[in-house]
Amino acid sequence: MKMTCVDHLRCVVCGATYAPETRLMCELCGADGILDVVYDYDKARRSLEQSPLAGRASQTLWRYRELLPVDASSARIPDLSVGCTPLTPAPRLARYLGLDSLLIKDDGRNPTGSLKDRASALAVALACAEGKDVIACSSTGNAASSLAGMAASMGMRSVIFVPKDTPEPKLTQLLAFGATVLRVQGSYYDAFQLCQSACAISGWYNRNCAINPWLVEGKKTVALEICEQLDWKVPDWVAVSVGDGCTIAGIWKGFREFKLLGLIDRTPRMLGVQASGADAVLQAFRTGSLPPDRPENTVADSIKVGVPRNWRKALQAIHESGGTMISVDDSEILEAIGYTGSLSGIFAEPAASTSVAGLRKAVAEGYVDSDASVVTVITGNGLKDTRSARLAVGQPHDVSPDGRELKDLLAGHGYRG
Repeated sequence: MKMTCVDHLRCVVCGATYAPETRLMCELCGADGILDVVYDYDKARRSLEQSPLAGRASQTLWRYRELLPVDASSARIPDLSVGCTPLTPAPRLARYLGLDSLLIKDDGRNPTGSLKDRASALAVALACAEGKDVIACSSTGNAASSLAGMAASMGMRSVIFVPKDTPEPKLTQLLAFGATVLRVQGSYYDAFQLCQSACAISGWYNRNCAINPWLVEGKKTVALEICEQLDWKVPDWVAVSVGDGCTIAGIWKGFREFKLLGLIDRTPRMLGVQASGADAVLQAFRTGSLPPDRPENTVADSIKVGVPRNWRKALQAIHESGGTMISVDDSEILEAIGYTGSLSGIFAEPAASTSVAGLRKAVAEGYVDSDASVVTVITGNGLKDTRSARLAVGQPHDVSPDGRELKDLLAGHGYRG
């Protein structure tokens, strides 16, 4: 497998280094030994000087080949267009949140409707390079549907382990993509453990981003795109919802690497937002270690993680960036679906609206100044979980065919004429 500028893998716990191969965990630290991908940044810099980003035709994540573990020019990659999602001004939402300005990075516009497509695109390319024809993951929904869609586009088989309370729209998407869906009658932790065992026994490619270091590299392209889209003017803050910790870790890594390469002169502060019913990473941020009691109780299924595997990388992102973490409860998350949609025109699923709700709280509590430049990342489309959205936005108004109630009803909502 040809890797353009990858130099080595490094354990985030003990610092041990390994050759860039298909290894997933540190052999010294076991399950705690999450690895990080380290690049030859001098080589990457020379390549970018010879072929500047501005001259590249590709409008997908593959345009950042120097900072990805797959050489898209020689590897088999999905035909689906992943990445380069819109960065949209949201002035009305900004005012509601107490900000002068706000930009929304809408990753709900990816092929299967979530940011997870960035990791899954890498996963299927890596699996194909290793000669694997079956790829598996455990997921609360988005990683699952993302993997299933990417695998289908490559003619590969996918086996998906989901917890029992996975939303129906996400299950339907999985089945539409032809995945073998195994609904585990337990929590996400139970689904994850079963998937790990099945991959080990069957030799399937393991797409679980929590332990597969290569896949976080896809997520960092969110940051790389933000830098380009803002003409290299980095925002003061980037708000991201947090479950396992992979996404915020990946996005921070993208900013850090672009600064290392000299493409930006500073990095943003990261605001990590968790649901209060699944806030193990926030508790680790406050105490330095994961709590013994790790609840999984939130409407935001995509970040409902009681045993986060990438919490160390997430905290590294917060500390290195000078950022902070905050939590919001389910009522705040659901409310944010409504005002995000009505004030920006962007439909966010609960895990995605969590970042907006957290940003509102962070402004109110003085963590984020009103005049700060801010980007919030919408990680998934609201159509992923319409049942939760209906809890947030209410019911339609029933009217008779002759419209006799119409005048009074509209007047009650401020319409005239």
